Amino acid sequence: MHKRFLFPVAIFFSFFISAGAQIPKGTVKESLTITSKILGKDVHYTIYLPYDYNTSSRSYPVVYLLHGYTDNDIAWIQFGEANRILDKAIEEGELPPMILIMPDAGVSWYINNYDNSVRYEDFFFKEFIPYIEQNYRILTEKRYRAIAGLSMGGFGSLIYTLKHPDMFTGCAAFSSAIYTEEEIINASEDRYSQIESILYGPGLKGKDRLTEHLKANNPLWIVKNMDKKLLDGVKLYIDCGDDDFLYKGNSAFHVLLRNLQINHEYRVRNGGHQWSYWRSGLPMGLKYITGSFH
Repeated sequence: MHKRFLFPVAIFFSFFISAGAQIPKGTVKESLTITSKILGKDVHYTIYLPYDYNTSSRSYPVVYLLHGYTDNDIAWIQFGEANRILDKAIEEGELPPMILIMPDAGVSWYINNYDNSVRYEDFFFKEFIPYIEQNYRILTEKRYRAIAGLSMGGFGSLIYTLKHPDMFTGCAAFSSAIYTEEEIINASEDRYSQIESILYGPGLKGKDRLTEHLKANNPLWIVKNMDKKLLDGVKLYIDCGDDDFLYKGNSAFHVLLRNLQINHEYRVRNGGHQWSYWRSGLPMGLKYITGSFH
């Protein structure tokens, strides 16, 4: 009896193992460094290279994937499982092979702060993108460059797309940290002191917080005052859960884009401000903003 079933069982497990190995895996390199003169320090970044990067000679499209507040460059791999999501989507033909770049932004919110003591936005465009494009085989046309992020990173991805629409073909902002005028004015002093003061100026209360620097770095103000034609052809994807505490700003941004007749996709799915929500939303967001990659 045992001998009779040994061979079929062996075949079954052999098939199971080979089937599980059918998805080619990309390469992840964590916590690499670039020395920044603008920031005066080394900055970490993590990179995902598609499965065939090391066996081909061609160049690839790229998505800059931004982390949230208090996270770092490995968060999208460690908690977001972005590499596994990309491996599967590429194998199934939902996404073309692409490179993911995940920089560490600390708690800079990806912008230059009010007194230019931290110039992360300048670093990103003047040092980081040029360094990445010089050191990896990346297609450098706008149509092959997109950006995405969650929470603080969703905010950063929108800021960069709205302020530099010539740079990105698409932007996917998940649970983006967009705050309405009312929320900014009414934020507690403890919260403002802990988070916003280093960005926009210390000791500000009420309407005094609505500085020109804040307005220049808030998606609601930027899109109201920019030339809307600059966003023609840029794919905007906004996704925020129905239980997310950031629902007001994201809803207001969607309404504003509708009123201004700016094309975009808006998603409200079941969930809150959590990794399970962002993991489930990443494939669709990337598929939408990388349409020009194919």
